[in-house]
Amino acid sequence: MRKIVIAGNWKMFKTQAESQEFLRGFMPSLDETPSDRDVVLCVPFTDLNILSKSLHGSRVQLGAQNVHWEEKGAYTGEISAEMLNEVGVRYVVVGHSERRQYFGETDESVNLRLKAAQKFGLKPILCVGETKEQRDKGETESVIISQLEKDLIDVDQNNLVIAYEPIWAIGTGDTCETKEANRVVGLIRSKLKNKNVPIQYGGSVKPNNIDEIMAQSEIDGALVGGASLDAESFARIVNYN
Repeated sequence: MRKIVIAGNWKMFKTQAESQEFLRGFMPSLDETPSDRDVVLCVPFTDLNILSKSLHGSRVQLGAQNVHWEEKGAYTGEISAEMLNEVGVRYVVVGHSERRQYFGETDESVNLRLKAAQKFGLKPILCVGETKEQRDKGETESVIISQLEKDLIDVDQNNLVIAYEPIWAIGTGDTCETKEANRVVGLIRSKLKNKNVPIQYGGSVKPNNIDEIMAQSEIDGALVGGASLDAESFARIVNYN
């Protein structure tokens, strides 16, 4: 059975004090959240320890935004799966388009990060998606299939979430038309060995479109950017109808 996973990706936002303020506004809303939904907050590294303590025993699972493929070493600015595991992280975003675009992530390095995360029991959220130029050229399917083929080499599909994030819809206010998002998510599922891998949609997910997104037959959740920064907004998304 496919699991519903709603994850907030805070990106480079929120100090520790701001993260605590968010929780005060957000946590009461979970009283009405159905038990079959996994709620995840993927936060900056500096927030992980304090949120691990604050979220202990709650409905919310802790996520990180990146992980290195080596267990230790001279990799300034990176963080290992073991380090994340130690502070209670359960999920980790891997291969986000911003990592690929701004920091040189490749399908090869994404694959290594996925396997490193799984080795230490973390559940990776693999992000795939096409640019506006690639979509306009009719390359959406070939781009995504290529990403999946390279990213998932020797990856355990029983411990995995995939997020379809059309790059042209991230932070732009442009949401992929829901039926089209559902079609692409279905394409992704058709290429997987495990058809029960949860597949999220991400890209300008908001309180006013989450119900329509989650009504689609293939979509199993959402990876939420800007709308996850506001407690009331994210609560509405988590408690979609």
